[in-house]
Amino acid sequence: MKIKFIIVVLLTAILGAQSRSLPSDTTVVTTHKTMIKGDRIEYKVTTGTQPVWNEDGNPIAYVHYTYYERSDVKNRSSRPIMVSFNGGPGSGSVWMHLAYTGPKILKVDDEGFPVQPYGVKDNPHSILDVADIVYVNPVNTGYSRIVDKETKKEVFFGVNADIQYLSEWINTFIQRINRWESPKYLIGESYGTTRVSGLSLALQSRQWMYLNGVILVSPTELGIDGRRAGPLGSALRVPYFAAAAWYHNKLPRDLQRKDLLVVLDEAEDYAVNELIAVIAKGGFVSEKERKEAARKMARYSGISEEAILSYNLEVPTSFFWKELLREEGYTVGRLDSRYRGIDKTKAGVSPDFNSELTSWLHSFTPAINYYYKNILNFDTDVKYNMFGPVRPWDRSDNNTGENLRQAMAQNPFLHTMIQSGYYDGATQYFEAKYTMWRIDPSGRMKERFSFKGYRSGHMMYLRTEDLKEANEDIRKFIEKSTPKNGEPAKY
Repeated sequence: MKIKFIIVVLLTAILGAQSRSLPSDTTVVTTHKTMIKGDRIEYKVTTGTQPVWNEDGNPIAYVHYTYYERSDVKNRSSRPIMVSFNGGPGSGSVWMHLAYTGPKILKVDDEGFPVQPYGVKDNPHSILDVADIVYVNPVNTGYSRIVDKETKKEVFFGVNADIQYLSEWINTFIQRINRWESPKYLIGESYGTTRVSGLSLALQSRQWMYLNGVILVSPTELGIDGRRAGPLGSALRVPYFAAAAWYHNKLPRDLQRKDLLVVLDEAEDYAVNELIAVIAKGGFVSEKERKEAARKMARYSGISEEAILSYNLEVPTSFFWKELLREEGYTVGRLDSRYRGIDKTKAGVSPDFNSELTSWLHSFTPAINYYYKNILNFDTDVKYNMFGPVRPWDRSDNNTGENLRQAMAQNPFLHTMIQSGYYDGATQYFEAKYTMWRIDPSGRMKERFSFKGYRSGHMMYLRTEDLKEANEDIRKFIEKSTPKNGEPAKY
């Protein structure tokens, strides 16, 4: 009997060792210290998993998170907590976690390019001095996984499904860490801006959790005015063309001598006040107007009038990435057009690959795997999904921009800040401005909106100067949106 028992134990251990999975509910806690803005900060990190339950109370998935809290805070009721998401959809929270707001960042050069040996270093600009932060990996990203194979993927993978289960998850998390009294903030990057915009209303209307702020980093269109094709989309991208061309010294000499922001002001004014109307006329625009538009677009984009006319003034961004430096033998990056790539042929209408993303994966992938195992003592054979399998993703009924407007209208304390890089060709800065203008067409809440631009791309925080400035902008945003004691929430 004893021998059989030993055999059963050994078989169980062997089978367990062969299974690559994590417990649905677990934590690992470590303590650390660092210097932020010249002050010594001690902090605790809780890395773990928290279940997603179905209506019967059974775990169907687990969400992996990393929670940073400053150790010397005696009363957390007035200390802000920020919930951080990246995008994709399907992207882990690695990007902002290890490059923006957290206490550790990648070893990269001052412009954000990877260097070896790979690894992490202290972030002297982290916002951990003023707020606690939790970085969340939605299902199938990072270490998060589905555990109930009978549960349909539609429960997780869609605009509204994502918002629904994550709002429940956040409620449980806040309850567990006892932070209901604290001022609460959401920050999302790229598709994460769709997520947090929707969550702002879902948390209020379904979880009765009211926020102080939402930060949209490199935002998407949030379902406002649909997919921006046609005259509107074509005109809105011209200021981005101007930024990328200015960076690569492809604009006319008189524009190159001006500061970037002066050039962008000119390009924005032209795009909104002239170009939309010209493109809207389509094939019935006069030849004089068409040629004059091509001339001005060439002036602000750095590509030829002939190329612009060949697209009937509606130049695709993918063509621009291929065309701008074609004669020099390079392409420019989609998410950050400061980066250059090399294609197999000079010919073509779009680049072979995203030069900036391959550069980022150089440094982020080894850093996040090293960090969890060696610094946070979270050791697992489960693969960290930089980009996880979440498709098909249901994008229907995307009303997240309207969700955010409603949340702000219902909550006088709620503020929104947008942060964008001028060289981002995927979620372009001027589209982000347009989104901000259109969220609240009444203009009654515009004092609670702010826009911040930076001289970098999608992940503007990779550039050292912007890392410092962008984190400082978050500090100011938190200060502005955290009411003083006794200030009532009313109009």
